Amino acid sequence: MTKLTLHSQDKIAETMLIALHARAVEAGLPEPLLKDPAALRLVEQIDYDFSRFKLEGHDQATTIMRLREFDRMTIDFLNCHSQSMVVHIGCGLDTRFDRVDNGIVEWYDLDLPEVIRFRRKLVLEAERCHVLGYSVFDNQWIDQVGNHPDRACLFLAEGVFPYFTEQQVKGLLLLLREKFPGCELVCDAMTPIMVRMHNLKLSFSRLDARLHWGLKNGHQPETWESGIRLLSEWFYFDRPEPRLGFTQLMRFIPLLSRGVGIFHYQLGDKSR
Repeated sequence: MTKLTLHSQDKIAETMLIALHARAVEAGLPEPLLKDPAALRLVEQIDYDFSRFKLEGHDQATTIMRLREFDRMTIDFLNCHSQSMVVHIGCGLDTRFDRVDNGIVEWYDLDLPEVIRFRRKLVLEAERCHVLGYSVFDNQWIDQVGNHPDRACLFLAEGVFPYFTEQQVKGLLLLLREKFPGCELVCDAMTPIMVRMHNLKLSFSRLDARLHWGLKNGHQPETWESGIRLLSEWFYFDRPEPRLGFTQLMRFIPLLSRGVGIFHYQLGDKSR
């Protein structure tokens, strides 16, 4: 079988292979935190040295915990809204639609054109799962999604926003508030000090994808403009997880225990 090679000059796009590798490794475990057998098939079809990521122990567990929590928040949203639409920003090679589909959601997977071209060679499109090859800052994708006033809208941005500047993140949130009033957003973020620590670690890595934005706390975006409201937040050490091993002791150090999280926002008011 001829394997496929990702041709991209965008180091951020290359990071999608980290999550794919983690899902494949997890799928091979006897008691996985997340079940995604499709990841094994995808890894086998890609010509890439996945061993360079060295995901073990804590790193493997936290990567999967993040994926699992995004899945859980998505399922909760779908359960609360009989008519819904989800836009997965920076979808990469994730097959979240297959993991959470409730049979009626309209789903849009959005990523850079070269990523989507690569994805289409590996992942079949479903009837209600639409694939869009645009930068999130290219507003053409908004026209493709269209207006769905009868559907509650959720945006997912997993492993995406930290690579942008604060002005880019702020501009995108305000755009979503304007174009999809009342929509909800789930995203992950690090504190500024964790961003600096991550970039320092990168200096010893072959994967040069530096982070640019750190979130001081979950309420910070509420100060940008009116209509942005924090609904909930999640941190890795909120609950005991045996897979984290001794690193669970970080839960007693606020600087570390709340340094990386997932944040759920409402953007604007649907009644406007």
